[in-house]
This record gives sequence, structure tokens and C-alpha cells, in this order.
Amino acid sequence: MYELSKKVKALKPYDPITGQYPVRLDANESFLPLPGEVLLDAQTALGEMALNRYPDPLAQEACAAFSAHYGVPVEQVVAGNGSDELITVIFTTFLEKGDAFATIEPDFSMYAFNGFLQEARPVQIPKNPDYTLNIDKIIAACKEEDVKLLIFSNPCNPTSIVCPKEEITRLIRSVDALVVLDEAYMDFSDQSLLKEAAGFDNLIILRTCSKAFGMAAIRLGFAVAGPALAGALRAAKSPYNVNALTQKIGALALSQDLAIKAALEELLLSRDALYAGLEALGEKYPGRFTLLPTATNFCTLVMPDRQGLFDFLKAKGIVIRLTGGLARVTCGAPEENARFLQAAEEYFLTTRKEAE
Repeated sequence: MYELSKKVKALKPYDPITGQYPVRLDANESFLPLPGEVLLDAQTALGEMALNRYPDPLAQEACAAFSAHYGVPVEQVVAGNGSDELITVIFTTFLEKGDAFATIEPDFSMYAFNGFLQEARPVQIPKNPDYTLNIDKIIAACKEEDVKLLIFSNPCNPTSIVCPKEEITRLIRSVDALVVLDEAYMDFSDQSLLKEAAGFDNLIILRTCSKAFGMAAIRLGFAVAGPALAGALRAAKSPYNVNALTQKIGALALSQDLAIKAALEELLLSRDALYAGLEALGEKYPGRFTLLPTATNFCTLVMPDRQGLFDFLKAKGIVIRLTGGLARVTCGAPEENARFLQAAEEYFLTTRKEAE
């Protein structure tokens, strides 16, 4: 009788919030749809596609659009079926069983998951008490533990904090490990190393179309690296990993620079309004939570009774995300932010006596 291995038996599926809720502020998606002209062009392209043929294995059109939008050489760009797939490819390609990989906790949970599947040795490096990065501590841990791969997000999910690129550069140059810098939220900040990627022989930068571009459904991500690392990723990935429709929609959307700029401005206005609303609640109900600085499309609360807030909101049809010991709230449409802030204040008001 066949039995699952111990490794597989221990696996638990990724646990997103499922169900229908009027206000979804849990997944860090954009609340804005793709521009209508992109959708119309995609419909036209669909009618012209040879769906009986495999897609372009190198996703050249999508990579060229990414290259043009960000101003990086196209030969440095590799497309993936979401950055999640690229993370998996990186772990299976650059780590062997028993190798040490490091994460900087709290961070995106799928890093540790992929390390577990690869049977690599995890090294968890804690962030500072204020959730900033301790660069010297990270460098020391990577050297002491003989870390082969260091992976972390900047700006960070779930803390929403960005580390200055000068400090990230110092970190990359000070370790022998492959550094995987996940810039999934860097469209909301200005500390990217994207254009400097080729200057490092130990750096892969990840980008996604799921946050700022409103394309979470099509699963499109990119890796940017120097020639050797980019070539290794192309060789290691599945031959036809990005489907033809995703390639076409991604290329069309990434070519709309003015629409992207307008959408990003609207997202940042929403983020700032949400942050200001939470600041006001913090002043009105002192001691209930700490609001971390944000350089993303979400706001993060350090809050001892975060589960209570989560349950209260969920009962009202509003969902946020609890992860890494924190409460994470994605910016939504203005009316969604307003409903969240009103419900959060109701929670703080009704539980004030308990908190005191």
C-alpha cells in the first residue's frame, strides 16, 4: 500500500480567506480594474490566437513590455506564472537538500514553505522590535550559518516597511549567498534596485503584476538578474510556463504607461486616506494598536486583540488578513475604506472597557 512521505503528510494548503464578502481588504489586490482599452485589445487578440499551439516559451512580448516600462535590458528579464512560480523555481534550482536558506521574520510565508519542500535548512533571522531590518545581524547570521540563499521582501509583506536601498546594497555585497529580493510592492515605494540588478552576481529581483497593475487573476511575475542567473532561470523553469493569454494581457497592460501612472496615483491616494483614518483612530483610542509606517498598498497594525477585530469585521462582511502576528489591511475603494474604518471604530468603542 502506498503511503505519503513524512514531508508530504506534514503539508498544509495555503489558507486564503474564502467566501463572499462585500469588502475584501485581505489579499493586497488592486481595487481598480484593468483599463477598458486593454480588455478590448485582449478580446481581439484572443480571437487571433492559435490556441492549439504552445505559447512562446520565453514570453518575449511580455518581457519586452516589462523591459520598456521599467527601463531594464530585456535580456535580464524572465517571466513566470506569477512570482510564486519563480520562487519555487529559485528554490529548486539554487538549493540542494540540507543547504541553509534564510528568511527575515516576519515575512511572506511561502518562502519558508518552498524551503521545506526542498528539504533545505531554515535560518530564521528576526527583525528589530520595530520591524526594521538589522543589516549587520543579517550579514552575521548568513556567514555563521553558511546560508546559500537569503530571501526577503522589500517593502515587506506583512510589515509594510521599506528598507533604504543603500542598506540593501550593503547587505547584498556583504554576503556570499544568493540574495532573492522580492520587490512585489516596490511600485508603491522608491527604493528599487531593479536598474542595478546586473551589477551584482548574487542578486535576483522579483516583481509581480498582482499588486499595482490589477492583474492578480492572470498570474504574471518577473525575475530580473544578471546574465548568468537569468540564463539559469530560463533553463530551469517549465518550457511553456506562462500561457498565451496571460502573456498578451500582460504585454498590453504594461504598455499603458499613462494608465499605469494614473492607477498608481489613485491607489496611493487610497492608501494614504486609509493610513490617515487609522492614525485618527489611534489618537482617539490610544493604546489599542500601533500603526507601522507604510510603503505598500496596505497598512499594518501591531495589535494584541487582532483576532477579536478580525472576527468582528468578518461578521460585518469585511475581511482583513492576520499574518506574521500582525493585522494587515489592504487599501480599498474610498467607500470600502470608510466601511472598514467605521466598523473598526465600532469595535474599539464596544471593547473599550475590556481593553481598560
